[in-house]
Amino acid sequence: MGRLFGTDGVRGVANADLTPELAFALGRAGAYVLTDGRDRSRLVVGRDTRRSGEMLEAALTAGILSVGGEVLNVGVLPTPAIAYLTRALGADAGVVISASHNPVEDNGIKFFSAEGYKLPDAVEDRIEALLGEANLPRPTGAGVGIRRSVAEAGEVYLKHLDAELGTDLSGLKIVVDVAHGAAYQVAPKLLRRLGAELTVLNNAPTGVNINVNCGSTHPEGLKEAVRQVEAAVGLAFDGDADRLIAVDERGEVVDGDQIMAILALAQREKGRLKGEGVVATSMSNLGLELALKKHGLRLVRTQVGDRYVLEELLRRGWNLGGEQSGHIINLNHNTTGDGLSTALQLLGVLVEKKVPLSELAAVMPRLPQLLVNVTVSRKDGWRENPGIAAAIREAEECLAGRGRVVVRPSGTEPLMRIMVEGEDAGLLRRLCDDLAAVITRELA
Repeated sequence: MGRLFGTDGVRGVANADLTPELAFALGRAGAYVLTDGRDRSRLVVGRDTRRSGEMLEAALTAGILSVGGEVLNVGVLPTPAIAYLTRALGADAGVVISASHNPVEDNGIKFFSAEGYKLPDAVEDRIEALLGEANLPRPTGAGVGIRRSVAEAGEVYLKHLDAELGTDLSGLKIVVDVAHGAAYQVAPKLLRRLGAELTVLNNAPTGVNINVNCGSTHPEGLKEAVRQVEAAVGLAFDGDADRLIAVDERGEVVDGDQIMAILALAQREKGRLKGEGVVATSMSNLGLELALKKHGLRLVRTQVGDRYVLEELLRRGWNLGGEQSGHIINLNHNTTGDGLSTALQLLGVLVEKKVPLSELAAVMPRLPQLLVNVTVSRKDGWRENPGIAAAIREAEECLAGRGRVVVRPSGTEPLMRIMVEGEDAGLLRRLCDDLAAVITRELA
């Protein structure tokens, strides 16, 4: 059996892989490990809008209460809000129930430390090791834990964002796509409070429509809406609002790489960029590396996953990093990727520079980059597979040092991801098709 915790907590199909029984066990073990077994430990618990969220929240909460913990329930809020509130409310830990950008049938459970950071592998391993432990505390009577709703939690988060990043958006025409997800209330509320002339898309969650043909993974509707209303900018969040993808005034996508380039240069101008550059992953476009280099900054790459970006930022003492997907971390403002915070940072630059977003984004010309997902039945052993290794070598030889090939397993879905980057789009398509065919044959 593989490790239960993946790159972003425990994920699976809700009520099949991620069952209420597992959520209960995670609540017990997580509360015990993260609070060193102290009585009346406090854990912030929040979720996104998936129908399965209430079921898993109830089971997780029961597990926490069964070891004597106190649950501060904050309801439906973005993942980064849970990270912030864990610190702001003086809790011992935080838990968010969400599968981010994944399909609605999936869900996940992710823990934050008292400082608002994702857990290191060693702590997750301790939680996993105790899932079947029968000797964890079982207090009775007054020792049983309590659940308390924190109705003001969303406002606490918004006041924090406003205080740190609030910009006068009066007269600025914005279209925002909240993906029927966790930001469906807080994002429009804050943008209107700042004076934006707002058009809101996909803000009627039913429990089963989160991320469906909308949000940061499907910006097509946002692009069209920006053109129709002649907005200055479009903003698209994913289901738990830790990601942001923007759309410029022409209806063109401005992805996470371009946003990082814009923010890095703006922050350096103001002396707010810590260190010598930006941390990104192997999937970030070579154009980001070239744009930063042109301005005397470095790009340091990690393996895919925001936790690895965070680890590298902390190791180097830098503050800005993220992923092409729009999962951007700015440690000046939060301990994890925060889509709404990123949106305010980007809007702040837009208002200050008084130029169109397309002009800001032009600082980073994108090299052609093709991404393909291949559904597989297994991902283990792919690195050692001679057929896949030979296909990757052949693709790299075809690019002759003028591009990159990245093959990796998804951390949350049964997929192998292929990225080929270079100057010739036709060649990239052929190389991607060839690699996909080999991977399908070897791992189907």
